[in-house]
Amino acid sequence: MQVQNDAQPYDTINITPMLDLAYVLLVIFILMTTAGVQGLTMNLPKPSNKPSIEKHDMKIVQVQQGGTLTINGVGVSMAELETQLNQAKAMDPKVNIMIKGQAQAPYAGVISVIDLVNRLEIENVGLVTGKIGT
Repeated sequence: MQVQNDAQPYDTINITPMLDLAYVLLVIFILMTTAGVQGLTMNLPKPSNKPSIEKHDMKIVQVQQGGTLTINGVGVSMAELETQLNQAKAMDPKVNIMIKGQAQAPYAGVISVIDLVNRLEIENVGLVTGKIGT
């Protein structure tokens, strides 16, 4: 049996304590990040099994590239658009208005149509967009 002299330097490094420390720190970080994330509580509406029997008129307002306006495919000016939307609201207070702007259409034209719809106090308004990736 040979006794090793303590004065000799070690030629290998024991990394086990360092790995143990790394694993403990990893577990602590995982626990702290999951404990810090809190969910948002929301009351979502419940769908009904009954189909809607209400049918409302729908008008599609398009803002084209040159700034021209069309309503259901017929070219109109801003004043004509206002009178047609007023008439549609008078016939059906819950008329649906869909605003569709081409990609190259001036942004101010779309905003002026949205302002007009807000001024006429039409509630059911939507913006038509293209599919992602097309």
